[in-house]
Amino acid sequence: MPLYEKYTGRHRDDFCTLDDLSKNYKLNVPDDFNFAFDCLDAMAAQTPDALALLWLSNAGEEKRFSFGDISRLSVKAANFFISQGVVKGDMVMLTMSRDWRYWPVLMGLHRMGAVAVPATYLLTKKDFEYRMNAASVKMLLTTPRFGVTKAMDEALPNCPTVEKLAVFGGEAPAGWIDFDAEWDAAPETPVARNTVKGDMMLMAFSSGTTGYPKMVWHDYTYPLGHIMTGCFWQRCEDGGLHFTISDTGWLKSLWGKMYSQWLSGSAVFTYDFDKFSAPDILEKIAKYKVTTFCAPPTMYRYLIKEDLKKYDLSALRHCVAAGEALNPEIYNVWQTGAGQKIFEGFGQTETTLSCWTGYPWMQPRLGSMGLPAPGYRMIIADDAGSEVGPGVTGEICIRTDEEGGGKPFGLFSGYYRDDEMTKSVWRDDLYHTGDTAYKDEMGFLWYVGRLDDVIKSSGYRIGPFEVESAMMEHPAVTECAVTGVPDPERGFAVKATVVLSEGYSGSAELTKELQTHVKKVTAPYKYPRIIQYVDSLPKTISGKIRRVEIREKDGVR
Repeated sequence: MPLYEKYTGRHRDDFCTLDDLSKNYKLNVPDDFNFAFDCLDAMAAQTPDALALLWLSNAGEEKRFSFGDISRLSVKAANFFISQGVVKGDMVMLTMSRDWRYWPVLMGLHRMGAVAVPATYLLTKKDFEYRMNAASVKMLLTTPRFGVTKAMDEALPNCPTVEKLAVFGGEAPAGWIDFDAEWDAAPETPVARNTVKGDMMLMAFSSGTTGYPKMVWHDYTYPLGHIMTGCFWQRCEDGGLHFTISDTGWLKSLWGKMYSQWLSGSAVFTYDFDKFSAPDILEKIAKYKVTTFCAPPTMYRYLIKEDLKKYDLSALRHCVAAGEALNPEIYNVWQTGAGQKIFEGFGQTETTLSCWTGYPWMQPRLGSMGLPAPGYRMIIADDAGSEVGPGVTGEICIRTDEEGGGKPFGLFSGYYRDDEMTKSVWRDDLYHTGDTAYKDEMGFLWYVGRLDDVIKSSGYRIGPFEVESAMMEHPAVTECAVTGVPDPERGFAVKATVVLSEGYSGSAELTKELQTHVKKVTAPYKYPRIIQYVDSLPKTISGKIRRVEIREKDGVR
């Protein structure tokens, strides 16, 4: 049986109605739960030869690892860190791209109690300096690619807490440990369990759409909070192959590259590419017969520009999207070309999957975020924190009061070293997400935008997502960001910053055509009175559009 049943008490298909799932989905977690011991080792004992990881390098090299392999290698990784003086609670930064070593290394850190600090290879000297000092990182383990060791070396003189540096997959620079050699020599001696479920397991930096990234920490129950993510939303299958496109530097990778996929019995496919290419990704999905697939809407936008009928996507059984709101145009084109619907999911670095479409008893409502995930008691609240009625836009908040079950599994434990920030978003037993939406009469949530992104124009509150979705339906538009600009009559006017599709060029005629199109698709007062054509949109290093940067260039603070 899939291992998640041990913690839920039931197979996902045993839940017979949505009401049954909502009322009876419960997690049973022992006080000393540790994923490496209780899940990875259990799978290694039950199905030691079953495929856990299929890895493909940028150059086309393949490696396959069983659950037995990952378990054994993680024990060696734990002993390597112990030999370097790393102890329980120490911060170890992992900048490993999509390298296969990440899986046994992360499990090794869980096993011996150190705190994993994922970081993307796209960071610069300034980024590394901020992160290493903010988290008091003790050890670095990194890829030699993308100039990462150079950026780290430049940052290190200003990072006094860093004691050890290790690099893999190539010759170690002066002062760096050759991880591969030391790891290979490390013993396979079992490591004693030394954690309880409330200990810090993981510390992740938010993507930082505004200001410096926040340090979000999760405890050892976090992996089980993802059972809903992989076993229910992504519908990962026993014996299947799941592909989530994400760099391991982001927590999104842990939504789709490890915990819940393995708990479902599914293997993970990871492709360590240097640069995203839509045709290349589609070829890999076809060649390796990926069964379940997850990507952000940004990447789906490029996938649907290809001739999907050229690729054999018949092995796909289920597709999902998260990271930002999904435009209906993407959904329609993917369903026609790939033969699969896209089921949305909503969550943050601070949460696991907290709202989703994809229940087996319902079809997705196009454009809706779906319904709150079991375990998350989600409300739409006004500025005072009181729940508002259907049709009223407010902030998405998560209840954490003891009366209703307390803190959900998967919700973060706080912002590391920032009690004030934690209290500012988590008060009166409500976690304030900073995202806005409204709820319809059936309980479905409809995304409006980040609190800072909502445009107040002529007394209306206009969310950027709806206007962006309307714009995206026009073939001339590849990407679009909607913001507000000061207007003497309206307070703010709607502005669309647009990346055009190949073969189109910006003109007064096209602007008028796009404005007319939006008026037909959505309420006319929402149409963009200003359209600016650009080559690219400003984004965070995780690929999210930085509307704040567009606003700043327009003089909006």
